Amino acid sequence: QVQLVESGGGSVQSGGSLRLACVVSGFYYGDDYCLGWFRQAPGKEREGVATVDSDGLTSYADSVKGRFTISQDTDANTLYLQMDDLRPEDTAMYYCTADHDISAESGLVLTTFDYMGQGTQVTVSS
Repeated sequence: QVQLVESGGGSVQSGGSLRLACVVSGFYYGDDYCLGWFRQAPGKEREGVATVDSDGLTSYADSVKGRFTISQDTDANTLYLQMDDLRPEDTAMYYCTADHDISAESGLVLTTFDYMGQGTQVTVSS
């Protein structure tokens, strides 16, 4: 059974930092996979934040480039999202996702996923 469990969310002031983690279990990586972070704010559509694929390529939403960094610890089966210089508009529920047979660039615009976690809330106050 595949499980994606996110942690690390919380409340911070504008300009602060958080690091999200997602422990991935039961997922068969194979030769072609993509892991990602998506977010959804109240009243808004879910959007891609950052993705990383099996080639180590990454893709970021324009709104987070230069502030967020996605990384993967393959030995620990954990995906991370380092978020710096947080802004109130980053407030959302953040979800971890896992898919096969897709690149990081294409994975960033997915609307459905092979697997998705339950999410962790990030709240940024001004």
